[in-house]
Amino acid sequence: MPVRALVRSVLALLVLLAAALAAVGGVSLGGSGMVAVALAAVVTGCLGAGIARDGDSPHPRQAAVDAAWRTAVGTVAVLLVLSGCAVLTGAAVTAVVAGVGLCSALAWWALRAVRSDRRPAGATVVPLTTAGGRPVESLSVEDLGREWLRTSAALAQVRGPLVRQALAERRREALDELERRDPAGFARWLAEGATVDSDPARYVSGDVSGDPAAGSDAA
Repeated sequence: MPVRALVRSVLALLVLLAAALAAVGGVSLGGSGMVAVALAAVVTGCLGAGIARDGDSPHPRQAAVDAAWRTAVGTVAVLLVLSGCAVLTGAAVTAVVAGVGLCSALAWWALRAVRSDRRPAGATVVPLTTAGGRPVESLSVEDLGREWLRTSAALAQVRGPLVRQALAERRREALDELERRDPAGFARWLAEGATVDSDPARYVSGDVSGDPAAGSDAA
């Protein structure tokens, strides 16, 4: 399409112009200047990696690595372009270019944040299984054990702090209820090395109060 071709041509020209400015900037900075640019890239790369690791990515380590090198490369490119622009056009034009670039980056970040806020509220909710979101007091011992296993698997997949907080609260409630129903069996589960993939329901005999909705024979 003509419009798309025009946009691509403009982008190609901008990339070539930026590359030329970066080359001029690299030559003008010299060895000591390039060392300073490299140090700045390392610092921003570490910051980018830290932010990405604490984000919502299902693969935080890979996200941190990607963010680190992209941020570092972006920092080097920006500093070299600004340096080349200062050499060829002077400080005033360089300041204008830096301001326009900063405003563009802020606008892009704001647009991305708005789009993220408009995502459906249920998009990050981990589906419940047989428990159906019911209070833990109404669940059987088997369902409580399944809740523990389900939330263990879910915690390994989600990164959102609100979702993780909800899962952690659900896990705490399930364990408290299991301990209430059979303290001795619950203690056996802990003593034998309770893990995220170990079903505590195998050790809990049931509700000592006689609740017919909860209870199973101890393993």
